[in-house]
Amino acid sequence: MTLAGERVRVRLAVTGVVQGVGFRPFVHGLAARLALDGYVGNDAGGVVAEVEGRVVDVEAFVDALRTQPPPLAVVEDVRCAPVPATGASGFSIVASAAGTAGPRTLVSADTGPCAACLAEVDDPADRRYGHPFVNCTHCGPRFSIVCDVPYDRATTTMAGFALCPACAAEYHDPTDRRFHAQPVCCPDCGPTLRLDGSAADPLRRAARRLAAGEILAVKGLGGYHLAVRADDERAVARLRAGKHREDKPFALLAADLAAAGALVDVDGAAEVLGGRRRPIVLLPRRDGAAVAPSVAPGTGELGVMLPPTPLHHLLVREVGVPLVLTSGNVSDEPIAHRDDDARTRLAPLVDGFLAHDRVIRTRVDDSVVRLSRGRVLPVRRARGYAPEPVPLAFGIAQAILACGAEQKATIALASGRRAFLSAHLGDLENLATLRAFTDAVEHLGRLFDVVPQVVAHDLHPEYLSTKYALDRDDLVPVGVQHHHAHVASCLAEHGWGPDDPPVLGVAYDGTGWGPDGSVWGGELLLASLTGYRRVGHLAPVGLPGGAAAVREPWRMAAAWLGGSAPALAVSDLAVARRHADRWDAVVALAGAGHTLVTSSAGRLFDAVAALLGVRDTTTYEGQAAVELEQRVDPAERSAYPVRIHEGVMEVGELVAAAAADLRGGVDVGRIAARFHHGLADATVRAVVAAAREHGVTTAALSGGVFVNLVLLDRVRAGLEAAGLRVLVHERVPCTDGGISLGQAAVAACAPTTTEVDR
Repeated sequence: MTLAGERVRVRLAVTGVVQGVGFRPFVHGLAARLALDGYVGNDAGGVVAEVEGRVVDVEAFVDALRTQPPPLAVVEDVRCAPVPATGASGFSIVASAAGTAGPRTLVSADTGPCAACLAEVDDPADRRYGHPFVNCTHCGPRFSIVCDVPYDRATTTMAGFALCPACAAEYHDPTDRRFHAQPVCCPDCGPTLRLDGSAADPLRRAARRLAAGEILAVKGLGGYHLAVRADDERAVARLRAGKHREDKPFALLAADLAAAGALVDVDGAAEVLGGRRRPIVLLPRRDGAAVAPSVAPGTGELGVMLPPTPLHHLLVREVGVPLVLTSGNVSDEPIAHRDDDARTRLAPLVDGFLAHDRVIRTRVDDSVVRLSRGRVLPVRRARGYAPEPVPLAFGIAQAILACGAEQKATIALASGRRAFLSAHLGDLENLATLRAFTDAVEHLGRLFDVVPQVVAHDLHPEYLSTKYALDRDDLVPVGVQHHHAHVASCLAEHGWGPDDPPVLGVAYDGTGWGPDGSVWGGELLLASLTGYRRVGHLAPVGLPGGAAAVREPWRMAAAWLGGSAPALAVSDLAVARRHADRWDAVVALAGAGHTLVTSSAGRLFDAVAALLGVRDTTTYEGQAAVELEQRVDPAERSAYPVRIHEGVMEVGELVAAAAADLRGGVDVGRIAARFHHGLADATVRAVVAAAREHGVTTAALSGGVFVNLVLLDRVRAGLEAAGLRVLVHERVPCTDGGISLGQAAVAACAPTTTEVDR
């Protein structure tokens, strides 16, 4: 029997996000408070320690490791084993051990500046006053600078910056908050900021040039941004033309919460805006917000973020007005992060470069979120989130590489009980993005020591991600149907396993390869991680012109109206008059037997947007649906009725009803609301009926259409009112950015993706 006062020694292995987050100094301080002897260090698997002292104190130490870790740490497991007591006194931090067998440790995401660091930046008496690269163990660069693990300065892109005596003293002082903070630096020993190559007062000169309306490329945490005054229409329009980005809204950088509040309604969003992840948050625009019309045309929302680094904090404060801060790229290319590439690609777009000499190892774009019921709804998962793993409720026998989809591409590597998702890579439609894709596969695999044996991919044969997967002769391929992957991603992030019962999955998006040869996109699936069965869908319609119908929503209006409302003459509808020269031909094409048909919810939104005069052609994916949502009158409560027959929702009736109201002079906002409500209510009725038929108690909502909060909130409320549990994405995007997680989960749980009715 061990007595509480008896002296014992234990060896501990701590896994999770425990490197680069102040965990060793936390352990050191905890041991000192409890008068324990021993040591702590890093290895490739996480943090290792031995502590020796009274049993009661050792037990308190182990409990604190689990329950009171540092702010950025995520403790997944603490394993303890008794070892012989040595009697040695003192507690030390030892050098990291490399090459340890077993799972690799986790790498922290890049983190926004903490309050303590910002206070130093703003304090004229502090030696780091005005320093744009200030950081500590609680904030700063992580994933973007890591080259390998263990996470030590030598394995980051800070390796070339020798610590000055003052920083070295902080780094080696266990009582200092910069103790073993790997990116620690100051004006004497850190990266150097330069404007067009000159280190002479670069920040103030850059601010003056921005204030005068110039466009600057600014090297940030995970890549270059393009910056310009948000209230300068001429400058914003010039940036838009240079990026070849006709309409897609730009993000805004506000100096602080008060400045953000002058642009958007920040109620309920303060914690997300000012939190450590610092995403772009899509929020309702305030009337009179001082932004140029070209910042966000066609939408009543603005995407706003607070400074993700001290450099951005200093810059926007010096300029004195909010800035447009958009990814440093030309549309459809990945964000530039290497200096030579940035100067080649961005020089035609900008008037100057505000850059520094800290190398960015891994490009990481800005994250984007919306808020639903006060919870984060991820739209794009990148800086601040990647590469945090999604924990899985099941073990994976063979490591899996999941290649994702074509748009909003991500990859996932799954091993053990974790899935590591890359940051957002962009649309996989060109060589530059494919290179970013292959680099992410290699880098994540090396960081987390995942050597895949299986490769999961979409069924679409023309996706570059599919072609890449099928070219990997060293891996066993597993094809996963697009919408099954959507639902599976939602299940996986909510802790579903292969033995859990099926759910009613609602997968609403723009395009997905259907096994029947049609284009799916409005699906009700009886689904688990081991299989699925299609039990309902939106009524199909012709897709006139294929890809042309995606770019030109008026074609979808012609397809629906030509079949559902033949009595309407061309002259009765403005959309038909606008395209009178091609209308009849497109209507005929939509009905031709050789034309692809689609059940896509995204294309249905396109049709109604064109009908209502919101958007006839698009310049970015989902534009028509985004702008239609913004036109919804929140005071309207009624809904268009939809018949449901054997699981098929006759949504052509929504288009016909909208057309009738439009002819009757009903306001576009009221029509948009009735359309949204009608689709939501039909979805609820179809899901509830299918759930009762199959004995299901849970629904899962996924697919990019559910970024639409009007639709999401009404569907969720209706399903909950009917007694169903509703799963909604909170960790990975409901868009194609979450597809890779679903592919990995399905590939891990089922040898094939044939349809299964469990």
